[in-house]
Amino acid sequence: MKESILFGTYTKKTSTGIHRAQLDTIEKKVSDAIPYIKVENPTYLTKSDKNILYTVSKRSELGGLSAFDVTTDNPLFLNDVSAEGAPPAYVAVDNARQLVYSSNYHKGLISISKIQADGSLSLISETANEGHGPKPEQTSSHIHFTDLTPDNRLVVCDLGTDQLLTFDVSDDGAIKQVAEYRSAPGFGSRHIVFHKNGKLAYLAGELSSEVTLLSYNQTDGSFKEIQTLSSIPSDWDAHNGIAAIRISKDSRFLYVSNRGHNSIACYALADDGKMALIQLIPTEGDFPRDFSLNKSEEFLVVANQNTDNASLFERDSTSGKLTLLQKDISVPESVCVYFEN
Repeated sequence: MKESILFGTYTKKTSTGIHRAQLDTIEKKVSDAIPYIKVENPTYLTKSDKNILYTVSKRSELGGLSAFDVTTDNPLFLNDVSAEGAPPAYVAVDNARQLVYSSNYHKGLISISKIQADGSLSLISETANEGHGPKPEQTSSHIHFTDLTPDNRLVVCDLGTDQLLTFDVSDDGAIKQVAEYRSAPGFGSRHIVFHKNGKLAYLAGELSSEVTLLSYNQTDGSFKEIQTLSSIPSDWDAHNGIAAIRISKDSRFLYVSNRGHNSIACYALADDGKMALIQLIPTEGDFPRDFSLNKSEEFLVVANQNTDNASLFERDSTSGKLTLLQKDISVPESVCVYFEN
């Protein structure tokens, strides 16, 4: 069986936009990625349940989101929602409310767009956050993640302020903050994933190279720390920054990518959600950004930005550990990995 993978990229050197590759689950091999959609700096992307692709994009001095209808083999550009300045860092779809959320790292903005009947976007609101942290990367708000909680609130990670913010969302896209959690100073909240029970979450700290297990209270949207572990060896003294974090569907294993240490950290999760580091495996490239598990979770693909390659791993569902199958899959400036099926 062949599964399609989309790679979001930077377009600073040779990439022309979104690339596409095929995972052959029988041969256990990924093809080199080929150009799919021409768009500038599509660094993060996702699809709606109506097969509309929403991607971060840049056009000249404007940054924002672009919408493409990918229901056929020939992607159809629908529209841009953009403004002067840097593009967002993350995009997520709320299929139930027909909304799209994006987070702008450079501007400290939460942006919400309405999905129109044809799948195009219309910007309805922007909400700015303020604050700072102790590290050089934290001189101002840097919102890195905006996505839904298990109970359909909006959760926001602000790397610049070490905050995790929770918002109620109305059907028309209006948001109201209901809770705030602050990590230790310099943690650098980047991305969060939730346990299948909806009561636990795992927060990735880019700047501290740590993962925090949190309890999540669905009554009031609040978070509380339970456990924090490092994602790198104790004797690692060179630069590192956590990038992506993923959890298996059965919530027995957690995975984190390390940019600098150039590895995937694998954690086993106990019945109470607590983490134990069980593996640190090289990504076979430099500066791994995003990675993703395929639908069956038998395979994991990671994108190495600086070496223009992706690597394929096989995942043991019993132990949770990864085994390298393939490296040097050609993907220029790759930063996002998205399995289409």
